[in-house]
Order: sequence, then C-alpha cells, then structure tokens
Amino acid sequence: MKMTTRQSNFLDRWPRRTLLSLTAAALAWPVAASPAAAATADSVRWWISSADLKQQLAAQPVLTWQTETSLKAPRIEINPTVTFQTMLGLGSSLEPATCSNLWRMSAADRERTLERLVSPSAGIGMNLMRLCIGTPDFTGDPWYSYNDLPPGETDPELKHFSIEKDRTYILPVLKLARAKNPELLFFASPWSPPGWMKSNRTIIGGQLLPRWYPAYAEYFVKFIRAYAAEGIPIYAVTIQNEPGVDRAQEKNSKWQYPSCHWTGAQECDFIRDHLGPALRRAGLNTKIWCYDHNYNVKATGDDPGLAYPRTILSDPRAAAFVNGVAFHGYAGDPSGMSLFHQEFPTVPIYFTEGSIFGIKGGVKLIEKLRNHAVAYNGWVTILDDQGKPNNGPFDASRTLITLDPKTRQPTEHFDFFLYGQFMKFIQRGAVRVNSTAGSRNFANVAFRNPDGAIVLVVVNPTAQRKLFTLAWDGRTVTVALTARSVATLVWAAGKP
Repeated sequence: MKMTTRQSNFLDRWPRRTLLSLTAAALAWPVAASPAAAATADSVRWWISSADLKQQLAAQPVLTWQTETSLKAPRIEINPTVTFQTMLGLGSSLEPATCSNLWRMSAADRERTLERLVSPSAGIGMNLMRLCIGTPDFTGDPWYSYNDLPPGETDPELKHFSIEKDRTYILPVLKLARAKNPELLFFASPWSPPGWMKSNRTIIGGQLLPRWYPAYAEYFVKFIRAYAAEGIPIYAVTIQNEPGVDRAQEKNSKWQYPSCHWTGAQECDFIRDHLGPALRRAGLNTKIWCYDHNYNVKATGDDPGLAYPRTILSDPRAAAFVNGVAFHGYAGDPSGMSLFHQEFPTVPIYFTEGSIFGIKGGVKLIEKLRNHAVAYNGWVTILDDQGKPNNGPFDASRTLITLDPKTRQPTEHFDFFLYGQFMKFIQRGAVRVNSTAGSRNFANVAFRNPDGAIVLVVVNPTAQRKLFTLAWDGRTVTVALTARSVATLVWAAGKP
C-alpha cells in the first residue's frame, strides 16, 4: 500500500532538541496569570518561545507605542473593523493513549501535567479536548465499543451498553482535567459502531446497516448520558471519525483498526431521521458536527472531499440539526475550509484532527485559523518515547509531551510551548480581526478577545532574526523576532 499523506505526516521526524524535564523549576514561568487582562493601551506586552528551547513562553521587555516609523521592515497592520470567525476553543485530545500515559505517571506528576495542559493561569490553557467513543487506533487496549456481543447476538434495546472499560484510567483523567479547568469543553468521536450493527459484524470496517440506525442514535444518547453522570458533559459529537475509510478492505492486518464507511447521503439520513430527533427527544443540548474528515476539495481515494458535508447541509431538515462541519488536515489544503465557508458562510468550521510539528507547525496552525476554523485540536497529546501505547498502524511523531517508560517522568517539547503561544492568549469568544497577510516564511494571525485585548501571534520559521513593524491605530512598535521562534503580542484595544 502506498504511503498516505497521513502516514507521511506521522513519520516526519523533527530533529532532536534540548529537552525540558518537568521539574519544579520548569513550572516557574515569567508569565502573568492572565496576560491578556494585564494589557494596557499605551504599551505592548509580549512573549516568545524558540525552537531551541532557550525561550519558553518567556516574557520580553514591554514595548511602547511610537509615531509612524520609516523603518524598512515587514509591516503588520491590524484592522479590527474587519472581522471573521469567533473562536470556540483550542486544544488537543485525551484519547486512550494519552490517558494511559497520564495514568502511568505518579499522582503528583499526573496532576501537574494536566494543569500544565489545561489551566489558563498555571498552564498553556487548552480549553477544548477531543474524546473517543470507544477505542481509536491509538490505544494499548484491545479494540472495544460500548456494546460488544458474542457472534450472532444483537441488542436492539442496548441492554448491555456499558462504559465500564473507560473507568480504568480514561474517566479519572477526564475528571482531573475538568477539575483543573472547569471551562474545558469536550467533544467526542466514534471510530466504529458496535460490530453487530454493521455489514461485516465487526468494528473493523464495513458499514452501519440502516436497520440499526435507530439503535445507533440511542447509542449516542446513552453515551452522552453516561458521561454526564460521571461529571463529563459532552459539548458535541461527530458521527464518524474519517467516514471515507474502510479498514476491512486492507489485506495486511496491520492496517485494520476500528473504522466504518459512510457516504454523505447516509450520514444525512442518520442525522435527519435518527440522531437529531433522538437528541431532541432526550432533551440533550449536545451539538452535532458532521463529516470529520479531510479538507480536500475533490474526492480522492479514501477522502470524500467537500461533496460529503455539502450533501448534508444541502438538506434543510438535516442541516437544522447540524451545528458545524469538522475537518482533518491529512489531505488537501486549509484553503478548502475557506471554499466551504464561501458556500456555507453561517456554518462554523471546526478543525478536529491533525497535529502540527516544529516551528513550521506554527505557520500551519496560523493557516488553519486564517481559513475560518473556529477551533483547533491536535491529535494525541502524550506518548512515551517509544511512541506507545499504539495498537494502530501509524508510527507517531514526537508528541507535545513524552513519557520516559522507565522513570515515568514527563518531558515537555517545543511544540508544547508553541501551542501555548496560541492557547494561553486567545480566549474563547475571541474574534479574528484583519491583519496583513503573511507567508510561510513569516506568518501572523490576530484576534480581539472578549476582554477587549488584541492578540497577535507571529511565527518566524527561518534561521534569521527578523525585524517587523506592528501598526495599530496610527501608532507603531518595532519588534525583533529571533530565528525559529513564535511571539505573542498583547495590548488593549483602546487608544494609546
């Protein structure tokens, strides 16, 4: 089988850099508890993280607004009167592999690591996390759904539904994460319905049989209620992770993992006639995000393309139940999201899977935000330094945090701080505002937070130090951005 785009992304190994062990000294950031709230109108506060880890969300000397400059340098102008999407959140995933590694840590390290991930004051402020309904490919456990039965049996009334297997380490981790950030939102995606509901009677590949659409809708209701009873409210669900994929078609068993093939018409029918009405009958406010696959424009191979979500949203009765469209980034280009936005301008766009790596990853994250994504979620937050646990076929690039399987000590890498340059500063409800377009060699994106502060994130992926001029409301500041680094600048929106 040819290497897929997804495989090449995961196999892309970044050079080893100086590592930061998670120690008490590492916790002492020179970062205010609420950087945006500390913004003033007469100055600019800013922070830098560098790929060599010499700077890790490091506070820089305060900049003072000046009159117009004649400096010949790239100029980034901010125009807050031109606005775009409103952000829901930024985060990663608490899938089984990540939760397993957190559970392998000591209780103190587990608590400290989750605080570093999700706390807006003591951490990098992730506020949106993707969960799995059953097992994905990244797990060390045998595959399971919440209603597995012996061969030949069915359970139309879902009497054997159970989330018991999630109690070992997944639910405890989720509860601790929510304790560290009560504003944390969770959305959840299944990799497969229970096997007895499917054409091939297994959770690997095949299709959901239409006769079981009503039962599968109730499966979602039971999952949402069961998690709510554990103190984990589910903000949104997607119908199927990567619905173009059918891993039962793979001859090599290595590539066979939980999956289920859907067409856009099938998902449309399921949402319109079954899941939407079932959630409404149950009195649940959980939102439905459709599609959950790549943003390639035209269908190619396992990637259905934009025709899939178009089919759903073109049906008024199905669209009435849909809150937005979820995209992955393994095929196509972020501009596919903008094309879709042009066609459906009132439909929110969620980027739900596709991790970024290294300083160039900062540019890629900016591209997603500049193409109308109201959310970003990386995929797989913590693996050990052997890329485990992982029963699936995709070899993983180094995650934000890795665990030493011998000492069980976590280590934070540059990508952790890169994420922080966005997630710690861009608040839920922030509105993207117009800023001068950049390039893959010098990228930026700007937001106005609900508290009134303006946040500008700038990435310099090159090996050279770069000067640029920030222009705002007739004033400027000059900024020197070190090589291979990302900076976040914050100031109040009032006049200096």
